[in-house]
Amino acid sequence: MTQYYKLIRSISSASLLLSSSAAFAHFPLMQCWTIDENIECEAGYSDGSKATNYHVSMFDYDDNLIAKEKTDTRSIVTFKKSVDEFYLVFDSGHESPVEVDSVEISEK
Repeated sequence: MTQYYKLIRSISSASLLLSSSAAFAHFPLMQCWTIDENIECEAGYSDGSKATNYHVSMFDYDDNLIAKEKTDTRSIVTFKKSVDEFYLVFDSGHESPVEVDSVEISEK
């Protein structure tokens, strides 16, 4: 019976350790705005950390890639507005990618 309790305690401890890492997880965020004929976006994470040197892609509504740029040292990426209807995607490689639709973007 003692081995049974040790096994249960080991499984409980392992599950507690694995679930505690979820509490420290952070997810990607992106906010975009227009400045003249440019679209600027700031990418980062929910824990406040920056997303430097990450790709952000611009797609039209037919899912054609229009442009792909990297964030700078301030986590900012700039696109030239070339079409009226588009969406931007920041895929940090973990969690879910962030999508911002053109109708959600306002002037800064």
